[in-house]
Amino acid sequence: MRLTIEIDSESGFCYGVIRAVEKAESRLKESASLYSLGAIVHNNSELERLNKIGLEVIDTQKMKELSDTTVLIRAHGEPPATYRIAQENNMELIDCTCPVVLKLQDRIRDTYAKHNGQIVIFGKIGHAEVNGLVGQTEGTAIVVDSVESLGKIDYTQPIQIFSQTTKDPKEYEE
Repeated sequence: MRLTIEIDSESGFCYGVIRAVEKAESRLKESASLYSLGAIVHNNSELERLNKIGLEVIDTQKMKELSDTTVLIRAHGEPPATYRIAQENNMELIDCTCPVVLKLQDRIRDTYAKHNGQIVIFGKIGHAEVNGLVGQTEGTAIVVDSVESLGKIDYTQPIQIFSQTTKDPKEYEE
């Protein structure tokens, strides 16, 4: 039996991740090191490759301890608090937030400013993108990840619901 493996020519990282990797590589050609707030991509081989050329993955706590350096914001985006930390610590940011995520953050922030009720986000609890979305509401959004978690919502108040960009539309409809 002969096994043939074909890799779809359209497979690979999404546009936002490709853009973030390219910006990291470009910066690392100019500088020996660069911090990335969170893993730039969910691929250990790629993370190891980037680490070998100088990319160090950090978390928010480590970012708070740094100053006068450069930090890359990955495609998932970040809450407003991250930008405040960067400003307070004199950091340059290379913001690689995906344009689709940025647009969603803007919509949530605008809705939060005008809406008298609850903002609900359908997404994976604790996911970087979801944390960035919740941050647009000063941490007040309710995150639901399944039909079972809908009990968190107060149905006597007006509700505006949004979804993490990578969630399944069929799950969202449900």
